[in-house]
Amino acid sequence: MSKKKLLIHELFRKAREESGKDTKNGLASYLWVYFKEDIGFEINDKTFGRYYDTYIKEKDEEKDIHIDRLDKISQYVGYKDFLDFSRTFTKKEEETNKTTVKIKVDEDEESLSEKLSNIIINITNEQHFKMPEFVKQNGLGIAGAFLIISVLIGNNYNSKSKSNSPLSFFGTSADERSCMFWDDSEYKLGDCEDKNPQRSLIPKDTVQLKYFKRITRKDTLTVDNALGSTWYSKFNGNVEFFTMDGVDPDTGRELRASTAYIIGKYAGY
Repeated sequence: MSKKKLLIHELFRKAREESGKDTKNGLASYLWVYFKEDIGFEINDKTFGRYYDTYIKEKDEEKDIHIDRLDKISQYVGYKDFLDFSRTFTKKEEETNKTTVKIKVDEDEESLSEKLSNIIINITNEQHFKMPEFVKQNGLGIAGAFLIISVLIGNNYNSKSKSNSPLSFFGTSADERSCMFWDDSEYKLGDCEDKNPQRSLIPKDTVQLKYFKRITRKDTLTVDNALGSTWYSKFNGNVEFFTMDGVDPDTGRELRASTAYIIGKYAGY
């Protein structure tokens, strides 16, 4: 599949996720408005409709798309330009080629050996099973893979279970708080029993705790350092930038990948 065709597939995949629409006309109208208002680059709905017929339904042979449009579409899906997309985009594996590994550990077990004896691994599509690259490169094999799994399970198990000892599996202090709350620019751990009405507690997400931040210094953002690595929320004319995709905790609005137009207009000096 050509890079141009991959780009158009990514364009409509993202539009489908953002808009909730699933028809050609609905997607084309959504993209027309979005490109005009949020990117400042107009491509009318009829043109998007032709792209859909040509590259999604494959009714016609591939047609030339001007490089300016390819660059803007690439920015929409999260890349600096079409050259950046062509060099770095990797098509995700199809669902049928994925391997599902399920691990179940009885939380009532008290010893590591007992927990390991209760590991259940279900592998689907065995013919597509792939050993993680770092395991293959370091020659760990199946035994090494099980060792890694056992360590991860032991650490996770210890962090969830209550004990008289203040140390976790690796000898570090274990924080058993399992809720978090938004504190203006980042998530912080909180006690699930906290009754403070100013805090909206939600289940702890370790990824969001570590990586999801509101960028408080918008003047430091440029196209070079922010394109492809920041997301934004626009509400009542105000734009806030974040360090990863998700939902704006203050407004509940879905974040969008920052474009060169948005960064140039609402960030920088």
